[in-house]
Amino acid sequence: MTVDRSRTVLVVAILASFVAFLDGSIVTVALPALARELGGGVTLQQWVVDAYLLTLGSLMLLAGSLSDTFGRLRILTAGLIGFGATSLLAAFAPNAELLIAARALQGIAGALLVPSSLALITATFTGAAMAKAIGTWTAWTGVAFLIGPLVGGGLVDTLGWRWVFGIVVIPAAVTLVLVTRLPRDAHRGVDGDAHIDVPGAILGVLGLAGPVFALIEGQRIGFDEPLVIAALVGGLACLVVFVLWERRAAHPMMPLRLFRVRAFAVGNLATVGIYASVSLGTLMIPLVVQEIGHLPATLSGLVTLPTTLISLALSSRIGALAGRIGPRPFMTFGPLISAAGFFWMLTVREPLDVWWQILPGVVLFGLGMTVTVTPLTSTVLGEIRPAEAGIASAVNNAISRVAGLVAIAFVGVITGGMLDVAGFHRVLVVVAVLLVLGSAVSAIGLRALPNLKEKPAATAPGSP
Repeated sequence: MTVDRSRTVLVVAILASFVAFLDGSIVTVALPALARELGGGVTLQQWVVDAYLLTLGSLMLLAGSLSDTFGRLRILTAGLIGFGATSLLAAFAPNAELLIAARALQGIAGALLVPSSLALITATFTGAAMAKAIGTWTAWTGVAFLIGPLVGGGLVDTLGWRWVFGIVVIPAAVTLVLVTRLPRDAHRGVDGDAHIDVPGAILGVLGLAGPVFALIEGQRIGFDEPLVIAALVGGLACLVVFVLWERRAAHPMMPLRLFRVRAFAVGNLATVGIYASVSLGTLMIPLVVQEIGHLPATLSGLVTLPTTLISLALSSRIGALAGRIGPRPFMTFGPLISAAGFFWMLTVREPLDVWWQILPGVVLFGLGMTVTVTPLTSTVLGEIRPAEAGIASAVNNAISRVAGLVAIAFVGVITGGMLDVAGFHRVLVVVAVLLVLGSAVSAIGLRALPNLKEKPAATAPGSP
């Protein structure tokens, strides 16, 4: 593939993921406003976030399989069209129930975007070039975390929270136009008949939905209610059956053989702690600025600005450096730097001083995640065959989303149902501990792989 075509593939991959990441970041600053208008308090805020993460995480594995089977761009195109339509549905939702339903549908469309976009990269680039491309992808998709809170906060303070959902249609439409410029071979799936793991998909959705429903609704109606107990037990049972099914299925949605690749297994285990902390931390910071600091949504968006600026400046360089010396130092010390940032925020008191109590911690958090994310992604995908890049990317993204989903479902339990300074401090401790665990997994697990570096390409880009 020529340099121009490779560059086009990278641009489309970045923009497609940008759409999904933008939705995740832009909604956070709107949560207090939509709760005031629609009612529901913390429970509604949790469901607006978790309804999206639930379908996104549980269907991403299926989406990765579809990407490998039918072609990356076919699935990408379907995801972009669906995301635009469901974003409009959320924007016009007249009540909390329909908003939550629209968010769940958004998650289905979003599940089609991320694994297909990363699979485009891993099928196009190899070796050190892939590490650099993933670093560029990480940096520019991080723009979503810059634009999201800033634009979202401005829209909430001026036009209203509904515009937060409507604005996402614009980048989705632009990406859809650019998709038509990609070469035809990027549409190609794997050879042979298509096999969709429908039982695995159903078990995965039910297995995640049950425990999440129990965690969120149990805080509202009581954990001893029969409905809550049934959801929890039934969901956990479905997860057990899901693993058993995936071991025996001829064409599993989540091929367990991928976990025999040590780098893949270690990277995904580290992902659990790291992304659970990221989801929990990035949810709470804008909420604290608005609800404890009583500051406008726009300012809560500005507070997160350093994380993206640091990512834009350093991600590509970190990716290239990790490709040369290996990911272990970055995946070990990066989470510890982020943990230091959350420990700093334990200085939060009332009245809230955003510039001293929050901002330095956000800077440390952003620096730590920039050091961590690109090497982590390269570790997970670097040893996987290009033919399985879609499903491997989907597994890692699903694990990260599910980790965030479960962490957010625990918000009410951690805070005691009320977001005050003491509750925020408890969240910070949990987040920091999760990051330390992610660091420990990387330090220990990758020690057995001292030569894990991006190797020079032995075959043409995209070759199996």
